Amino acid sequence: MMMRIQKWNSRLKRCNVFRSTNRRYFSNSTASDVFGPPPTSPQRRVVVTGLGMVSPLGTGVKACWEALIEGKCGVRALSAEDLNMEGFENETVLRTLEQLPSQVVAAVPRGKNVGEFDEEYWLHPKDKKYLARFISYALCASEEALRDAGWSPEDSEQKEKTGVAIGGGIGSIIDILEAAKLISEQRVRRLSPFFIPRILINMAAGHVSIKYGFKGPNHAAVTACATGAHSIGDAFRMIRFGDADVMVAGGTESSTDALSIAGFCRARALSTKYNSSPQKASRPFDCNRDGFVIGEGAGIMVMEELEHAKQRRAKIYAEVRGYGMSGDAHHITQPQNDGHGAFLAMDRALKQAGLFPDQVDYINAHATSTPLGDCVEAKAIKTLFTEHATSGNLALSSTKGATGHLLGAAGAVEAIFSVLALHHGIAPLTLNLEEPDPIFHDGFTPLKASRKMSIKSVLTNSFGFGGTNASLMFTGPL
Repeated sequence: MMMRIQKWNSRLKRCNVFRSTNRRYFSNSTASDVFGPPPTSPQRRVVVTGLGMVSPLGTGVKACWEALIEGKCGVRALSAEDLNMEGFENETVLRTLEQLPSQVVAAVPRGKNVGEFDEEYWLHPKDKKYLARFISYALCASEEALRDAGWSPEDSEQKEKTGVAIGGGIGSIIDILEAAKLISEQRVRRLSPFFIPRILINMAAGHVSIKYGFKGPNHAAVTACATGAHSIGDAFRMIRFGDADVMVAGGTESSTDALSIAGFCRARALSTKYNSSPQKASRPFDCNRDGFVIGEGAGIMVMEELEHAKQRRAKIYAEVRGYGMSGDAHHITQPQNDGHGAFLAMDRALKQAGLFPDQVDYINAHATSTPLGDCVEAKAIKTLFTEHATSGNLALSSTKGATGHLLGAAGAVEAIFSVLALHHGIAPLTLNLEEPDPIFHDGFTPLKASRKMSIKSVLTNSFGFGGTNASLMFTGPL
């Protein structure tokens, strides 16, 4: 009994010593009393130094931009090959094609010619087993952007301060369809061990990080059609708050397949009136619009801290000045009729940029060519920009008339078009705008032709299912 008491006293003494030594952990003081406030760091300025793109207008930023300004269209008739139903009987493929109400698509042109996507290079046999097409688009656009930026760090510290933020809206639905077929045929053992890595959306960012050895933030936003803009905005903040010096950011998508098209058709989201004239199907803000044209591609930016870019004498396209986000909190697919969610995102981007509405020269609208969405966005723009919108001094367009709707890649591709508008002093047109929606009047109307003008600041919008909204603000280089 005495020995037990002695042991207990010994333990109690050790406990009291521990408490005395570590008194702060047992006190009633708050965390701020114990640790003090977290360190503060100045908000750093962020610039765009590299651009890369794969789109229905072609592969490469130069080819896509020139096609856009010249009024070319990347929309064409849907074919059986576009359904990506490898392994299915030909009769099943043709029957599926016949049943789809929308017969138009904005697919990336593939081939070995200049401006075409060389699928054999980016999906050569040794990589094809684990690289889905949306990943290959991201790799292609990232390589162009990094080359354009002249950023190929060899130093381990530089690689640790370089991150990747590339998201997607859907991932590889094609692989899911093929896997479901194997299960229905009771051939589960034939399922590829790379099935999961092929469909995961974050694998685009993962493959880019692995290829170049970038060990900074590795991030993948998934916010439907706002993904590309959110990825760029999130990367902007990562640099601004010191998580990285350089970010490779954007969005990628390849969902021009049977299941994705069928799903959007069932949701009555796709255009069906222009099957016989595909290039007229995507018509943002036009009275005769009837839905969007599904597309694919990738848009990637290299963004970096201003002083970092200056120190290495990098070419600077633009400064990222503002990033606004909001939620409609209204409906899974339909925006509020008053456009309040879009208004909040734009207003927050402007306030973060420190700009007034009348200081914005050009807006690249999200407008997808849906009857409700286009009108709601126009209403929000008119509400925020008031007299500046109706004066005719605010240029407005939607480039989806030329590209279709690239879903998770849309916001990034359109952000690049906005930066190029700044860089070249040209506001791109809205293709197929023949009879503007009645909401437009006086000087407030989208551009029907590309316009050369002085552009010092641009705003680009991206909105997605679930009521998620994002706006990015860019200004000219310093």
